[in-house]
Amino acid sequence: MLSIHKTLDGTSLTLALEGRLDTSTAPQLEDELKVSLSNVVTLIFDMKDLDYISSAGLRVLLYAQKTMNRIGKMEIINVSEEVMEIFEVTGFLDIFTVKQQ
Repeated sequence: MLSIHKTLDGTSLTLALEGRLDTSTAPQLEDELKVSLSNVVTLIFDMKDLDYISSAGLRVLLYAQKTMNRIGKMEIINVSEEVMEIFEVTGFLDIFTVKQQ
């Protein structure tokens, strides 16, 4: 299960993810991005409460990164140790801007 909590502050959108981002929940996040990114210049994923991310979840984050490269910037904050390890092993730390707060 995945919960997405949206906070829009001007042109900055924060999506706080809670639960698991996997094959069954990745389409939910992708749909949310497709309807939420108009007029957004900064996209922030808060992963403080994200327990797990699969390759399907990584694919959606890559889609978001490619989209934001054209219109602004994307940051990922508050990444758990488990998710950070997945980013490291897959090489996604070289692609994403990850900030621990």
